Amino acid sequence: MSAQAEPPRIDVVAAILLDSLTTPTQLLAGRRTEPPLLAGGWEIPGGKVDPGESSEQALHREIAEEIGVQIVIGPQVPGPLAGWWPLGLRYRMLVNLAEICAGTPEPLEDHSELRWLAPPALWSVDWLPANRPIITAAAALLWP
Repeated sequence: MSAQAEPPRIDVVAAILLDSLTTPTQLLAGRRTEPPLLAGGWEIPGGKVDPGESSEQALHREIAEEIGVQIVIGPQVPGPLAGWWPLGLRYRMLVNLAEICAGTPEPLEDHSELRWLAPPALWSVDWLPANRPIITAAAALLWP
């Protein structure tokens, strides 16, 4: 009898949006409105990769849909699963640093509020549990 294969993880992308990729002083957090289980928690913006889409294409699309800006994608914040970050049992997320290159961020989809956070204020919001290790890793990269 063979072991039942695990279903494949669903790929998600997200961006640690910075005021500058070269000399960052703050990052952008968004307060979730959906789904109800996550509503009110703070996260970095992003979303699912659509079929046939590269992770880079998905990141550009998701950031435009969620907060209405265009971005320049920077380096990856490597996660513990071959570069990916675990999101529960079914999802895995690639996270990149990024900088806004056009537009002003607004909470257009899935967020009720956006907030720029400087390093001393990074933990002034209630990050979703899956985002906490990502924020810790990003902060160590950005502000050692």
